[in-house]
Amino acid sequence: MGDIDMTGSGAGNPGTPTFDQLRVFLTVVDVGSFAGAARRLGRATSVISYSITNLEAQLGVSLFDRGTTKKPRLTEAGRAVLSEARSIANGMGSLRAKVRGLARGLEAEVHLALDVMLPAWRVVDALKAFREAFPTVTLRLYVDALGAVTQMVLNRTATVGVSGPLDVEIDGIERIGVGFVDLVPVAAPGHPLAAGRNAPGAGRDHVQLVLTDRSTLTQGWEFAVIGTRTWRLADLGSKHMLLKEGIGWGNMPLPMIQDDLDAGRLVRLDMPDCKGGPYRLQAVHRTDTPPGPAASYLISRFEAQASEE
Repeated sequence: MGDIDMTGSGAGNPGTPTFDQLRVFLTVVDVGSFAGAARRLGRATSVISYSITNLEAQLGVSLFDRGTTKKPRLTEAGRAVLSEARSIANGMGSLRAKVRGLARGLEAEVHLALDVMLPAWRVVDALKAFREAFPTVTLRLYVDALGAVTQMVLNRTATVGVSGPLDVEIDGIERIGVGFVDLVPVAAPGHPLAAGRNAPGAGRDHVQLVLTDRSTLTQGWEFAVIGTRTWRLADLGSKHMLLKEGIGWGNMPLPMIQDDLDAGRLVRLDMPDCKGGPYRLQAVHRTDTPPGPAASYLISRFEAQASEE
């Protein structure tokens, strides 16, 4: 391919590329070759090459270094343009998704994924209000822990979710804060850690019951795990049962075990290095699939609950 004349609409006054040109550019980058982009887009390789040439002429910069390798390699300018091109493509995808939602109107079905730590009263309140507001909309409910909720939204199993904290940006996911739930360390009254104030590190000498994330989003992370002897459980109900039986100690959501504390079935532990704390909750949905009226109502309800706590 020959050189490009940058004296026209380029360097001094870049033109306006078409969305199709940007789509071709992104496809070449993603696939790694002009021929591969041609196959993916169902076009001739010469058409792909011509589109890139026109895009470079419009912008007044060379996007690919074609001379040093067989495969097109991004130039410094190409790398800078890539970020903006992706933003434009994502914005266009979001716009089209919103228009589709407006055209379709009310959803026929909403798939909702909830973190197991979400207090029961909040779940019941939201679903009762949802049933009254949208009696014709079918609801499918999933309950899981930590990153598994966000994973269900990512893979489109769920339309919207209420997830625990994921302190990392995840491409394609929007988050809305919906409050928190307090986690507290507890054990059965006969457990050695329940006798009174514990020295720092005392928890390491006893089995800690830990809730396991079944997704890969938090692989390698540890949440409030200080015990060197741990039992990993995939179900919060099983953890609750084992705690009451004195098999170990662990953190639990306060609303779930308040009755046990009041009745003396569990004891809140005095551990200077594991005091518990707020477990942040976030409503999540895909950026390319904005929630429709019914799913948006659920998010708003969870937001309103948080402001009442």
